[in-house]
Amino acid sequence: MLHPVVLSGGSGTRLWPLSRQNQPKQFLTLIGERSLYQETILRASRLPGAQLPITICSELHRFMVGEQLQAIAMGNGGIVLEPLARNTAPAIALAAMQALRTDPGATLLVMPADHLIEDEAAFREAVARALSLAQEDWLVAFGITPDYAETGYGYIRQGEALGADGYRIDRFVEKPDLETAQQYLDAGGYAWNSGMFLFSAHGYLDELARHAPEIVDAVERAWTKASSDLDFIRIDEQAFAASPSDSIDYAVMEKTDRAAVVPVSCGWSDIGSWSSLWSVAEHDADGNRQEGDVISVDTTGSLVRASERRLIATIGVEDLIIIDTPDATLVARKDRVQDVKLVVEQLKAAGRSEHLFHRKVYRPWGSYDSIGVGERFQVKRIVVKPGAALSLQKHQHRAEHWVVVSGTAEVTCDERVFDLHENESTFIPLGSVHRLRNRGAEPVELIEVQSGGYLGEDDIVRLEDVYGRS
Repeated sequence: MLHPVVLSGGSGTRLWPLSRQNQPKQFLTLIGERSLYQETILRASRLPGAQLPITICSELHRFMVGEQLQAIAMGNGGIVLEPLARNTAPAIALAAMQALRTDPGATLLVMPADHLIEDEAAFREAVARALSLAQEDWLVAFGITPDYAETGYGYIRQGEALGADGYRIDRFVEKPDLETAQQYLDAGGYAWNSGMFLFSAHGYLDELARHAPEIVDAVERAWTKASSDLDFIRIDEQAFAASPSDSIDYAVMEKTDRAAVVPVSCGWSDIGSWSSLWSVAEHDADGNRQEGDVISVDTTGSLVRASERRLIATIGVEDLIIIDTPDATLVARKDRVQDVKLVVEQLKAAGRSEHLFHRKVYRPWGSYDSIGVGERFQVKRIVVKPGAALSLQKHQHRAEHWVVVSGTAEVTCDERVFDLHENESTFIPLGSVHRLRNRGAEPVELIEVQSGGYLGEDDIVRLEDVYGRS
């Protein structure tokens, strides 16, 4: 059976400030009405014979994965939590072991979570060709037929034909300079390395054991110590940490004699920069892509994305990328957006948090938005989903005032349990054991005012938690 595997471990810093560590690009709505992760899941589900998808993600994003699957009414074949990043070769080994639990003949279709494919029919046809090769024990990479000289991708050089379905891989080529990329385009027989693969689970593990046995040994030890937590599969961190960090390309595909490539032209993009997002988006008559509250005068060839509750106006500019969020704004020339990584590096060096978190932070119970911060106070807008509850907790350094704006909240404060209705408030003293729960059918929205000498998120002592965080 065909088991889609969605790799969702990336941080997506090239799309800062919208993409950040706590909410990377695969979980953002960039094109259309669904996230790239959701589109990847749905695309895979429409393939003939596809089983429920296996997702490999980090601990940090586990609830985001669960919620986005629920939003599209999709089950899962396992949400495997990597305790730390070890690149794609160990991650795919985890997926192979998960698929083999229920299907000894499992075939894996490996896909990054953050890619865009516009021609789904062409993609399905390529998968069918790859399946034919996988049945002959080939490990198949999907190569994107290039239509221009691109320096941002690695390339695959095609070797001898394997019937009508694909080619033996002659070699992998690192990202070239522009002159070399143009030579590849002119010569033909080269394809962009998409990072998508198809092969049998046993075939992959056998080749990994042959060429990188230390990875298989570490992953097997981590897998045998795995445990289940709600919908998640937790991998043993100490054992997994012993695995070398290596990509599937370096660990397997460049070394095996069973590597094949299926070329495909399917409107593929890895949305690797703001300029690439502009290139695949719909434009107005002036070549602009505008989202949110935007007014443009004599503006051409630009991408302008406004955040909530803020107007952006442009006058007499061209080829700009303007991305506004509540706590950071990027303005860059379209041909310089790859250098956004330099901004992220400076944020890290300065010990700032704008590369890690948005002002609005999502939690399994809902979200909070820090709308005001002072020396000894912080104001948050909190939304709790129907049926959800915050953990039973206490704080050592701050007290809190809660004002309900809409809905009805059930409040626990030490020995008291009571309802708090719209336009009512309560005080949570420092050190009190407390919880907020929404037993209603509508979201509860409240304003929380924190006061104290330290207001960090790590000043939470969880005593009970339905989401396994205590």
